[in-house]
Amino acid sequence: MDCKVIEQILLDALTIDEVHVTSDGSHYKVVAVGECFDGMSKVKQQQTIYAPLNEHIASGELHALTIKTFTPTQWKREKLFNM
Repeated sequence: MDCKVIEQILLDALTIDEVHVTSDGSHYKVVAVGECFDGMSKVKQQQTIYAPLNEHIASGELHALTIKTFTPTQWKREKLFNM
């Protein structure tokens, strides 16, 4: 599955500011940034990302997914210290 397709699915389905998807073979990494994650538990954040991708996961088209979510404030700090 193409990374740009995954990004577009998430942008269309969720109210997020940024999404970055990378792939290493069949393993995908999603980094999503949005105010919608503020106050959510980590589990709820992951469920929010999984929901629009469920049909692709169920079909086997997409698997081995790593998800990192950030609020815009957390993302600024992450970029400053880890990138």
